[in-house]
Amino acid sequence: MKIAVPLEVHPEETRVAATPDTVKRFVGLGAEVVVQSGAGTLSRIPDADYEAAGASIAATAAETYSGAVVVLKVRRPAAEELPLITGGALVVATMDPYGSEDAVKAMAEAGIAAVAMEFMPRITRAQVMDVLSSQANLAGYQAVIDAAGVYDRAFPMMMTAAGTVPAARVFVMGAGVAGLQAIATARRLGAVVSATDVRPASKEQVESLGAKFVAVEDEEFKAAETAAGYAKPMSAEYQAKQAALVAEHIRKQDVVITTALIPGRPAPRLVSSAMIASMRPGSVLVDLAVERGGNVEGAVAGEIAEVGAVRIVGYRNVAGRIAATASQLYAKNLFAFVETLIDKDTKSLAVNWDDELVKATVLTRDGAVVHPAFISA
Repeated sequence: MKIAVPLEVHPEETRVAATPDTVKRFVGLGAEVVVQSGAGTLSRIPDADYEAAGASIAATAAETYSGAVVVLKVRRPAAEELPLITGGALVVATMDPYGSEDAVKAMAEAGIAAVAMEFMPRITRAQVMDVLSSQANLAGYQAVIDAAGVYDRAFPMMMTAAGTVPAARVFVMGAGVAGLQAIATARRLGAVVSATDVRPASKEQVESLGAKFVAVEDEEFKAAETAAGYAKPMSAEYQAKQAALVAEHIRKQDVVITTALIPGRPAPRLVSSAMIASMRPGSVLVDLAVERGGNVEGAVAGEIAEVGAVRIVGYRNVAGRIAATASQLYAKNLFAFVETLIDKDTKSLAVNWDDELVKATVLTRDGAVVHPAFISA
């Protein structure tokens, strides 16, 4: 049972899908693990560390993929990688399939079984496999660190002989995993923190972290969460009321961090140019949804945009900005899932295609697109 860990080909990807720790565990399950040379370099993992854990190092992608029954990746295979992957191989990655139906179809035509880790159901059994949570948690942390680096004032209140420095006011929009970590991190840095979210359950979570909750709490707000824990799209009337409240609040803030995403949809626009214009010079916004169209008007993916005297941070792949930590968590997510697919007695891959985790995550299989969300695409 060969498991392949290739070098990521996406130019902005710094993470890797396995670490020496997970390699050692796979080897313990009877797998042969082959890592492409340099795969872990940007995550501060040299080839020698993989070798010490029991992996073989391959010089090329072709050698890495050859004969592998399982392929571990961070991003879905690029077009040039598909011909290298053995037909029938299980490819486990974050597939980012929405809006990329042609890429999903290409994976089906290549004959691979593509597993989208971001579709992992949010149930107790799968918590350790939840790549969205592990990576969003780090993105929320890094968003505050990036904001502090761009903001040209101190975050905490400081009482000095020369006078008192006021604490920065940080407003977090979206209190999911990323937002809650952003709140906690900003609080650790000494900021005065507030947050908003359309999900009622988030209010208690925000307040438990010592932040002020800001929202229009009407009847629509009380029913604004799906059974899976995601935010529902809100009516135009609610959005108008919430926007008015948020606009007044943003005017007084120094840092705004936006984290709002709805799976399969463009990112909702939360901050308008008029709101930005109301902020004081030197204020900073960090848009964690910039790769999906952005929550902030004027955000530019991959850049720090300047709108008047306000800066909008639009870094891509924010979790990848702390790649060593992100890879550590992501690799553990993948191991926890793939371990359930290995027969411990025969030391071979034995996928139960009827398992709820497998059914929820498999995009393509046996030459066809099989996930219900994409069958008609």
